[in-house]
Amino acid sequence: MNTSPVPPGPGVVAIAVVPDPRVGLSLWEMYELTIACTVFGIPQPDLADPWYTLRLCGDAAAEPVAAGLFTPRPTHPLGGLVGADTVIVPSVPDACVEDGEPVPEALVEALRAAAASGARMVSLCTGAFALAAAGLLDGRRATAHWQHTGQLAARHPAVRVDDSVLYTDEGGVLTSAGATAALDLCLHLVRRDLGAQVAGRLARRLVVPVHRGGGQAQFIEHPVPETDDDGLGPVLQWATRHLDKPLSVAELARRARMSPRTFHRRLLAATGTTPLRWLLTQRLALAQSLLETTGLPVERIGERCGLGGAANLRHHFTRAFGIPPSEYRRSFDASTASTASTPAAASTPAAAPPSAAPRPALTPSAPPWTGR
Repeated sequence: MNTSPVPPGPGVVAIAVVPDPRVGLSLWEMYELTIACTVFGIPQPDLADPWYTLRLCGDAAAEPVAAGLFTPRPTHPLGGLVGADTVIVPSVPDACVEDGEPVPEALVEALRAAAASGARMVSLCTGAFALAAAGLLDGRRATAHWQHTGQLAARHPAVRVDDSVLYTDEGGVLTSAGATAALDLCLHLVRRDLGAQVAGRLARRLVVPVHRGGGQAQFIEHPVPETDDDGLGPVLQWATRHLDKPLSVAELARRARMSPRTFHRRLLAATGTTPLRWLLTQRLALAQSLLETTGLPVERIGERCGLGGAANLRHHFTRAFGIPPSEYRRSFDASTASTASTPAAASTPAAAPPSAAPRPALTPSAPPWTGR
């Protein structure tokens, strides 16, 4: 899978809005549309300047729907999808999902034209039905909300539907599950375009977990700890501040005042990942941050991340991201970074491995429910 490690910059993001002409946009459709507009449409000059340029594309001549709560006015026609760097389909009308009505042909044709022009194609939740109708998901791994993946797979057998993940990244085509998973994917795009530091700071500004990997499960049987003071949050925060140490599950369990078996079970229930995978994810995220923002030698970065040294760092980094640390570093301008100290933002991991090698990174406070 090509995850395009070289940050291309923000570019133009075009969002396709095609409401049901009978009822407008539902509250759920507005939720996912608003997520995309919030991430890409609000300038963040202190994080990156320029920021993304947003286009809201649809039928500007459509009459408002009296029965609908929301009828957004597009700034561009659907033809405005062509020429954009990234095209996002937040949803399709419910009738296209529940009643089997066809996706509007005008949207399908516009998506095909945008893809042919080289745009990165993205769907949020039921937007996957539009990408599938345009043939853009054929032969690719894709997801949607788990309540709709069965319908997606039945109607589009050429699509490799995965109902277990938050989002998929196939390089030029990305899909997400519903609700909060849409935000996870949008932040993942920012991380791809502008780096882990920018994405991490934006996530903190939005008061959401810094990053949840695409391989995180959509649905966890026991998604949240039984009590607020369960011992997980403090010990995981402590661990992220001591990643240079040879941390063990036994030590983390002791600090959480649990047996190793109980700690393993509680962390798996709260995050969907095991303690060892969680630790590796945090170490790799810190390595990304240090590679982006400092000139520290790879050997030293391996030590700071608790991975031992350069050889072990290269092994795990290349396995997770598909490129060695040195090549990843060249994707960023680290010439102005200080080698004397680690940036404050680097103390909190800002990224996780992509969905090609699922290693979920999720703090216990992360919203685990992604459904409708």
